Amino acid sequence: MPNSTPFLLFEDKCAEAMTFYQKCFGGELTLTKLSDTPMKDQMPKELHNRITYAHLKNGNIDISATDWLHPTRQPIQGNTVAIHVNGTYNELTEIFENLSKGAAKELLDELRVMPFGIYGHLADKYGIHWFFKGEKPE
Repeated sequence: MPNSTPFLLFEDKCAEAMTFYQKCFGGELTLTKLSDTPMKDQMPKELHNRITYAHLKNGNIDISATDWLHPTRQPIQGNTVAIHVNGTYNELTEIFENLSKGAAKELLDELRVMPFGIYGHLADKYGIHWFFKGEKPE
């Protein structure tokens, strides 16, 4: 069964904010910069210090985050908090298909295999953003 946790989007403040949250809650924080991923060659150098994925875990605290990297969408109040769903490809596929009914077409990133694993994003018919992540299928 997949799990879901809060997913926060920042505009070039992800590392700073997540480090602050770690000081508040404690726990283990991992930060992955764009420059440390295979996607770096597809993005401008000025974005290479941005965080592609941050994860803070301490007991019941489990928060994921990223810096805003979408080339055409802009962060505005209300679209910077989402729900992060982790699971297997098969689990994610069914949930993604169900949530995408009535979803905003312009905000739909189909579920697909990326260099880091499974990824997908959508804003459902109620305007709630969902990010999907899973291991690459074997």
